[in-house]
Amino acid sequence: MPAYTFEALDSDGKTRKGVIEADSARAARVVLRDQALVPLVVQTVADAQSGSLLSRPISGGRVLRGPRLAVWTRQLSGLIVAGLPLERALTALADEAENEKTHHLIASLRAEVNAGAPLAGTMARFPHEFSPVYTAVVSAGEQGGHLGEVLERLADDLEERQVLKSKLIGAALYPAIVTVVAIGIVAFLISYVVPQIATVFEGTKRSLPVLTVALIAISRFVRSYGLWLLGVIIVMAIGGRWALKVPRLRLRWDALWLRLPVLGRLARGYNAARFASTLAMLAQSGVPILRALQAAAETLSNQALRADAEDALVRVREGAPLASALAQKRRFPGLLSMFARLGEQTGELPVMLDRAARQLSSEVQRRAMHLATILEPLLIVAMGAVVMLIVLAVMLPIIQLNDLVK
Repeated sequence: MPAYTFEALDSDGKTRKGVIEADSARAARVVLRDQALVPLVVQTVADAQSGSLLSRPISGGRVLRGPRLAVWTRQLSGLIVAGLPLERALTALADEAENEKTHHLIASLRAEVNAGAPLAGTMARFPHEFSPVYTAVVSAGEQGGHLGEVLERLADDLEERQVLKSKLIGAALYPAIVTVVAIGIVAFLISYVVPQIATVFEGTKRSLPVLTVALIAISRFVRSYGLWLLGVIIVMAIGGRWALKVPRLRLRWDALWLRLPVLGRLARGYNAARFASTLAMLAQSGVPILRALQAAAETLSNQALRADAEDALVRVREGAPLASALAQKRRFPGLLSMFARLGEQTGELPVMLDRAARQLSSEVQRRAMHLATILEPLLIVAMGAVVMLIVLAVMLPIIQLNDLVK
């Protein structure tokens, strides 16, 4: 039976949303009335996904975010490998869903699958939950008759990506906290402490040290134009964000970012690892190489690397080997084309691409941790130097006054 999403009022006048299976929309309304509900909106799942926000049963962002999607994929894989039919596996997961939104999502999948629709095609109706790469892998597993194994491989890939992402965030978290705290302390000293001390020094009517004069000038500027400066920075940040939505500007920005000495190498390694991992997973699942290349290119967040990957796809379509197509793109690490060449020579391209992805991922983690290790003491030293300059600017006039008293 097809699935329908609904909005209805219960006996207390509260709005209830969900998914229901019925032969038709009219039959769905009858079922709702039998449950003492007053139906407001009843429509198919496909129409609900293309309709207004009000008519969607699943709203307010993604339901299966990063770690949840990996866990859910592994649960579904385990049930299918254990011999449970797909419809019963989805039913079990829907019954064990941790919240209402997850239950509605899985119930929608189950209803469409129960009506005869393929799982990959049903997932494609929820693009915010399941990426094109995800649906392509599931489709390959369904066509090859080994959906459980493919889902398990997909869960492994999702978990590895989450581990890499978590380590990168963890490496950047401490320097970011130190930077924010340092900026806050300096802003407090300049905008609140320094002005109070400046009034004492100005009463002496004597010439102040250059460092003190400079600090007082900075303090006055911050107090007079600090909010305006903050507003300008916010407007520039918003404007820059909007500007990066222009494809030509975004391409130039990403290409420039890749040329940075340290951050550029991290971006190259992270994107190349993601590209190689996706390509290996799709190839292992039986997806044709051209389709796998297209899907892997779509996972690249850097537009310059994505353009190179799409150009490599054109070369492969024209008959060039994958390794030579990637080798002509200098933005991709040479390690990727080397492993691709070995894979093509030995006939084990997916295995070699997976090894390349793991090695690139390890290199990115090592570089990120090394960078964080260097940044932490540098930031502390920089913060101490700024505070020391402020203290010196305050103490020098006091020392001069003590000399006059003596």
